[in-house]
Amino acid sequence: MTETILKVPSISCMHCVRRISQMLLGLEGVRKVSVDLESKSVTIESEGADTIERARAALAELGYAVEA
Repeated sequence: MTETILKVPSISCMHCVRRISQMLLGLEGVRKVSVDLESKSVTIESEGADTIERARAALAELGYAVEA
């Protein structure tokens, strides 16, 4: 398992937290998701780097930019 923290500055409310959590938990290879509104970060426990790239793409589709 790999744990990755993504900075997502556009997280602004609990709706964002729920939306992101539900979407990411639906991706194959994602085992656990924690969205922190205060730090505007998403922690993903996954099976590997390809899963994280899919997560980044899915966040972009929802309109959430991920900082490098």
